[in-house]
Amino acid sequence: MTDQHRIVSRRSVLTGLGCAGSMLVTGCTASEPPTYGNVLRMADNLTYRTQRLLLPTHALAREYTRGDISAIPAIGTTNPSDPKQAGSEQNAARYEGLRRREFADWRLQVEGSVTRPASFSLTDLKSLPVRTQITKHTCEEGWSAIAEWTGVPLSQVLTACGILPQARFVNFFAFDDTSDSIDMFDALHPQTLLAYGMNGRDLPIAHGAPLRLRVERQLGMKMLKYLHRIVVTDHFFDPGEQGPLAIGWAWYFGI
Repeated sequence: MTDQHRIVSRRSVLTGLGCAGSMLVTGCTASEPPTYGNVLRMADNLTYRTQRLLLPTHALAREYTRGDISAIPAIGTTNPSDPKQAGSEQNAARYEGLRRREFADWRLQVEGSVTRPASFSLTDLKSLPVRTQITKHTCEEGWSAIAEWTGVPLSQVLTACGILPQARFVNFFAFDDTSDSIDMFDALHPQTLLAYGMNGRDLPIAHGAPLRLRVERQLGMKMLKYLHRIVVTDHFFDPGEQGPLAIGWAWYFGI
């Protein structure tokens, strides 16, 4: 990773410690998640900055063998086109139409702080360098499971689109109306995948077809399913009701 994409320096960590310690009512800068004056959110930012300082650069999450693969439940939305599940009618209809055509017309839009905004089909993504990894999905609800994931490293897609030097966050938008983001440090991690395959087959609907995010250095809450749009930003973007902060979750789940 180049210096221009390193999110946190030792000086900024010390600044963050001072920010949390002085109990400011807002986040320290526009380049980190807002705290809204909440003590727990201040602790989240302190944890985030501390891990960025202390953990080795791009240390890998443990990878397993095929013999370790286990059953993995599908949690949350399992079909965005189901009217009984969360999501807007517009996105539900869009997803159902794409599903019926086996996602032949699906596209991933990538825009924002990039020099070459692009639209990728599944075929386009599969033409990029592929990575397969067997990793543990650790859920914030207390369970874990091991599965094999196949896809394109997110770094390959971002490189193809040309990341601008000031870019700091990558925001993801899904057909079930969820949205979340990661910093550029995690975005460029070699195990961060845009996964289109699971356990040697196409990604199942219940697990996020046609494309889901895998951020192996964070808890399962960050692994958004049903992706259709990525926006690279210079500053932290709070999606409001569609994001984790609005419903009480932390933004950073580093493990």
